[in-house]
Amino acid sequence: MDDSCSPAATAVAPGFLAELERLRTWFDAELARFLTARRAEIAAEAPDAVELADEVARLVGSGGKRLRPALVVAGWRACGGRDLAVVSPLAQAAELLHTYLLIHDDIMDHAELRRGAPTVHAELRERHRAAGFPGDSAEHGRALAILAGDLAASWAAELAYRAADPPGVARTWALMASEVIAGQYLEMRLPLLARGGGRPSEAELLNVLRLKSGRYSVERPIELGARLAGADAATLTALATYGRAVGEAFQLQDDLLGLFGEAQETGKSVGGDFLEGKYTLLLHFALERAAEADRTWLLARLGQADLPADELHQALARIRATGARERLEGEIEARFAAALAALDDAALQPEGHDFFTGLVAYLRERDR
Repeated sequence: MDDSCSPAATAVAPGFLAELERLRTWFDAELARFLTARRAEIAAEAPDAVELADEVARLVGSGGKRLRPALVVAGWRACGGRDLAVVSPLAQAAELLHTYLLIHDDIMDHAELRRGAPTVHAELRERHRAAGFPGDSAEHGRALAILAGDLAASWAAELAYRAADPPGVARTWALMASEVIAGQYLEMRLPLLARGGGRPSEAELLNVLRLKSGRYSVERPIELGARLAGADAATLTALATYGRAVGEAFQLQDDLLGLFGEAQETGKSVGGDFLEGKYTLLLHFALERAAEADRTWLLARLGQADLPADELHQALARIRATGARERLEGEIEARFAAALAALDDAALQPEGHDFFTGLVAYLRERDR
């Protein structure tokens, strides 16, 4: 790797952080106006149902990096777009699609925390319980959370349709939505294969990685903005290579944080991915290198949500001892290097090129 792709050479520039914060401030105000207007519409028709709108707004307002909308804007600007009002609906759509998927993902994972606050289904469950309503509070919370996610998805579609005229935008949006759902389905099947002795291959895991994160988190948001700005085929190809590599690195970082991240930083439980039974590339590397006794011990405990704390710590120690963490860190760095190399083949506006190189430096330092 040459010096231009080394971590030291891509230290996070203050200008990138300032631009990211400026975009976040602008975007949050744009999305808040949209959510307020849609809440008012629901309140006029079905006042009790504003609880769903409020939960969507609560999750949106609880934090988040806003990387997907920022990448839509970055793709737009990198390919010559200027007026933020034009790209705003598409950027909002990307964040609301993410919100819908988070709500449903938390239900499937039985997660209690998201961004350090109760997940939507957990919050609605506790409201039902506190009110003393009849019926199963947990089932009630899950059912209403599904509806809240559906509401976010419908709003995302509305916003995306406003920008559906340029060639390829509508198709890219459809792919972004369907690919991540397919990736989620495949991810849910992986632990079943592992516990059944089938052990997913590295190729299968990488396919999940590409569908669930590489495309949805980075590649497609950039493509949406670029297509909206009328990018040519060569530029789209270069940006796709960049986006895929960064998106995969982003998900691999999530896999590291899902096991070894600090709860106060990630907003999730330490070792949460192991307790949820997620069969990640990190776990695959660990099982590949572990002694047979350790492999059997780990698989027997994978997905046990009530695993005692001492056994969870032991599981993490056994995974760490295999060197899987260091191997995964190497895979992450290789993808960041490939992403930076791809930018050399893209004819981008300077501000777009600077944003994309700044993003790599920013992600190299992430801890949440």
